Amino acid sequence: MRQLSSLPATVTARPSASGKVRRVLMTASTTGPVWTYALELSRALGRRGVEVTLAVQGEPLTALQWAQVRSVPGLSVEQSTWRLEGPEDAWDDVAAAGEWLLELESRLQPDAVHLNGYCHAALPWTRRPLVVAHACPLSWWEAVKGEPALERDMRYRWEVARGLRAAGHVVAPSAELLASLSRHYGPLRSSGVIPPARRHEDFPPGPVREPFILATGRLWDEARNLEVLETVAPRLDWPVLVAGDSQHPDGGEVRARYVRALGWLPQAELAGYMGRASIYVLPARYEPSGLAVLEAALAGCALVLGDIPSLREVWEDAAVFVPPEDTDMLARALRRLVSEPVLCSRMSTLARTRALEFSPDRMADAYLAVYADLDRASGGVSAVQPQLARAT
Repeated sequence: MRQLSSLPATVTARPSASGKVRRVLMTASTTGPVWTYALELSRALGRRGVEVTLAVQGEPLTALQWAQVRSVPGLSVEQSTWRLEGPEDAWDDVAAAGEWLLELESRLQPDAVHLNGYCHAALPWTRRPLVVAHACPLSWWEAVKGEPALERDMRYRWEVARGLRAAGHVVAPSAELLASLSRHYGPLRSSGVIPPARRHEDFPPGPVREPFILATGRLWDEARNLEVLETVAPRLDWPVLVAGDSQHPDGGEVRARYVRALGWLPQAELAGYMGRASIYVLPARYEPSGLAVLEAALAGCALVLGDIPSLREVWEDAAVFVPPEDTDMLARALRRLVSEPVLCSRMSTLARTRALEFSPDRMADAYLAVYADLDRASGGVSAVQPQLARAT
């Protein structure tokens, strides 16, 4: 059974940059980085007079999330409890959610449909939707498990391929993710890169960098690869702090021996830790969006990252890179930054300078260009290639 609710917010904004796109229907999940991304983009669009309706699936919004919605101009929420695409037993929910989304389009008459997922792009929309890729389970499997994902859930692969073929345009946070979509699901008719962004005001650098190393994520997450910090931490002079949920989805709590587990932290508290930490470390095997890295860089942390294409693409020359499985190299990289404060400060400056290029306003302008093109096409094939949100 679905659960629906709606919450409008007052619009106090300057005119839309597009001059035409005023209403956007956007899908989102209530957990993970997609929620953060959707709020940030909705806020930037709202400042341009664009009203966004978030059609959310999954767990009901928390009181904190409703408070976040109320703080965003022009944002309203339609809430459902349909499960997201992915699990093999969720296809009935995916179908029901599709009917609900078409009802919303009919009632709201949006100028653009923005899907933060794949399968629903194949629905009979009034105009071709925008599909934004945030991850690819098949490339996740290859990166994390180290083997081809050839036999993984053929139904899911077929549904995603069908959605991507139907999309008017496909956006990803990196060229690496776009390439993986083409490799696994076939050529994309129209695509572009728009990196995610965060407001720098929400992640201010502290007045003094303190002698500790920060990581974020769940210790059991194979993609983020934070378990290697348990091996490295005893070899460092500074403590390693890890902010993230320690509850394993299969039950029980993952206990750390050598790193200090902070547990899940609200954004303001996490931003405080980032503003004080000297180094942020993420030895990831797979990281398609990099939102946490962006937040740490805005807060002024020097970055030590897994040497994978998606992170190289964004942070080349602004971070120290180490192979995800090489604990000796990771320990050496961290020890060098700890022992050389001038180098650590320089890497901090480089990271923050790069991070400031990814502004929410640039991100919103890039999406508005895509929305306007799809609106003009009115169901035709889009040929737009949006400007990147990062300055060149």
